[in-house]
Amino acid sequence: TWQETWNQSSGINAEYGGKTGRVYNVTKRAVGVIVNKRVKGRIIAKKINLRVEHIRHSKCRDDFLNRVVKNELVKKEAKASGIFVSTRRAPVVPRTSHTVKGKGIAVEEECPIRYEFIA
Repeated sequence: TWQETWNQSSGINAEYGGKTGRVYNVTKRAVGVIVNKRVKGRIIAKKINLRVEHIRHSKCRDDFLNRVVKNELVKKEAKASGIFVSTRRAPVVPRTSHTVKGKGIAVEEECPIRYEFIA
């Protein structure tokens, strides 16, 4: 029935899935995490307890640390060679335009079917 599916849906904590938080408490089997929750027009810091099986380290910090190490190497090489190197991140440049050519394939023009009112 609809009541069973409503109760089983577990929509109460669904909005915490995939969120990044800060650990504030560690127990034997669980971890206390501070997570930001959006409630109407404001953001509230919520404290939730999660089992250890349900959490994982954030990868964004790893990317940042790898970038720091790479930038230090680039700066050291640039200083040794006496050239200036910018270590700032640059946005990805869009791909250049090109024409797609088919080898011996005829071009088909497709258009939607005309709507006919049937009474």
